[in-house]
This record gives sequence, structure tokens and C-alpha cells, in this order.
Amino acid sequence: MTTVVIIIHVLACVALVLVVLLQAGKGASMGAAFGGSSQTVFGSAGATTFLAKMTTMVALVFMLTSLGLAVFSGKGAPPSVMDGAPAQTAPATEQAAPAPATEAK
Repeated sequence: MTTVVIIIHVLACVALVLVVLLQAGKGASMGAAFGGSSQTVFGSAGATTFLAKMTTMVALVFMLTSLGLAVFSGKGAPPSVMDGAPAQTAPATEQAAPAPATEAK
């Protein structure tokens, strides 16, 4: 299930980048004044309504898959790293330091 969501997520990422790059910027009308091409590829209404709706749809899919991947990544993880560790019953004993050697004269 996670693999399917990851594949949809990657496809949504690529589609979102492409749809955003297809949209015309604010200064696109300036280029048309100097001999730019006509932007009637998406019909007489222009590309703004179609691309805006497409961006919204792809962004919604991207957000839902991101949320789904976050939910899937949280399942199955233990609440603590120390859950499976054995309990320590007694502290380690300290060894006595050896007595200093006395010098014989």
C-alpha cells in the first residue's frame, strides 16, 4: 500500500512542477507586444482557468499523499528504543584498588 502511495506522490510532484511551469508569469504580456506567439492553445478563454484548476487538483493530490505517507510512517514503530532491552538487575560492582607496594630497606 505504501508503495502505491509513494508512486502517486512522485507522479503528483512531477505533474505539479510541470503545471506550474506551464503557467504564464506576470510579465508574459510584455513578450507578446514584441512579436510573441499567441496563447490560444487551451481555447479562447486562455490557459488561466484550466491551469489554475489543474494546479489546485494536483496540489490537493500532493497534500493527501503527503498526509497518507506521514500516517503510514508512524505505524509499526515502537514507542521507545528501550522497549526490548533487558532490565538491569544489579549495578556493577567496583573492584578495590590494589594497595601500594612498600619499599624494603
